[in-house]
Amino acid sequence: MAVYAGPVQDLIDELGKLPGIGPKSAQRIAFHLLKLSRDDALRLSRAIVEVKDRVAFCARCFNIAEGAECAICLDTRRNPSVLCVVEESRDIVAVEKTGQFSGRYHVLQGALNPIEGIGPDQLRISELLARLEPEGVQEVILCTNPNLEGETTAMYLSRLLKPLGLKVTRIASGLPVGGDLEYADELTLGRALEGRREVDLD
Repeated sequence: MAVYAGPVQDLIDELGKLPGIGPKSAQRIAFHLLKLSRDDALRLSRAIVEVKDRVAFCARCFNIAEGAECAICLDTRRNPSVLCVVEESRDIVAVEKTGQFSGRYHVLQGALNPIEGIGPDQLRISELLARLEPEGVQEVILCTNPNLEGETTAMYLSRLLKPLGLKVTRIASGLPVGGDLEYADELTLGRALEGRREVDLD
């Protein structure tokens, strides 16, 4: 891979740090940005700065929020007794599109992955446990991705939650194993939510 003049290489290097962007993609995006008009480039940079300045994580559920709490946590029409646990904020969008869920959410901000050094302490698990009693949660739906990391996370959480006397359910089949929630269509994800089952530890 060629090394370019200072600012261009710096841009390629920074783009290459983004998830799913390899060296060739970073180079392609950098040269696309070079072709943009100054106004278009500034609009992109302003959007990045604005999202960093105005958007943070909800103090309650760790979804993205423009204030202390996200719109879902502030919505009094939501059922506080049912909590849907997801890996990332983008998974909330996927679940909401189904129209099948009216409870609240908790975002773990990842999944257990010992190979990459992601254990329980790196996820928002202690914050999840702290919400259960004060919010009167009766059911926790484990809506993690149907891949190895998501299944491991769901099993770990079920072992923590079941002894607390909660109903713990897992989204049903219908989602492809090894897939991600954000790519599931509304019908498939809706059926998976409807057919969720209680987690059996035996």
